[in-house]
Amino acid sequence: MTQKLDILVLAAHPDDAELSCSGSILAHVALGLKVGIVDLTKGELGTRGTPEIRANEAKAASEILGLSARENLSLPDGYLTNDTPSQLKIVQAIRKYRPEVLWSNAMTDRHPNHGTGADLAEDAYFLSGLRKIETFENEELQDAWRPRKHFHYIQDRYIKPDIVVDISAHWEGKLNSIKAYKSQFFNPDSGEPDTYISSKSFWDFLEARSREMGHAIGVEFGEGFTSTSQLGTSNLMDIL
Repeated sequence: MTQKLDILVLAAHPDDAELSCSGSILAHVALGLKVGIVDLTKGELGTRGTPEIRANEAKAASEILGLSARENLSLPDGYLTNDTPSQLKIVQAIRKYRPEVLWSNAMTDRHPNHGTGADLAEDAYFLSGLRKIETFENEELQDAWRPRKHFHYIQDRYIKPDIVVDISAHWEGKLNSIKAYKSQFFNPDSGEPDTYISSKSFWDFLEARSREMGHAIGVEFGEGFTSTSQLGTSNLMDIL
């Protein structure tokens, strides 16, 4: 059964969306839009925590974000590949949720799975609109569906954004959604090994990046997105 969403967010790992675009998710949920996340992998190769712990953390973060749907495709963490089986799994998800807009990983980033996730999303975004590609949900043939627009959120590496979303009113909500991943991020009392993302400096970086993006559009906090297709409008006042 199709569950119609306004925005579908694809993320290579649980917590990718929270780190990169949770403020924008909260902003659009506040507008009354339905937003869902499809995580591509369980993050099973992460140094800290376990897939089971991260699944529970993702559930807690989903409640904070007010998501209408969340699922995990269980593709292999670390070995994510832009191949036909993986593309078809994402095509199935796009056709299941029929979003107007798709968000996905950064086109290039520190973690190679992020760039692969972006490539997978780009290809699946196009393929999902081809009616001769047959996919099924509960043994029923899915209708072809291509979202109207596809944006890539910006992750660890700086990429000049094509558009920035003002998340100033949702900054605390963004932080709370990230903090739901207690196994992954800064906690001086944790007995887990130190990692790149568990340091205090990484937490400070997240705030600095959001302030940098916000500063670019004259607000306190922002999140940036890129597009591989040209953005356009019939009314420049819409940009305001």
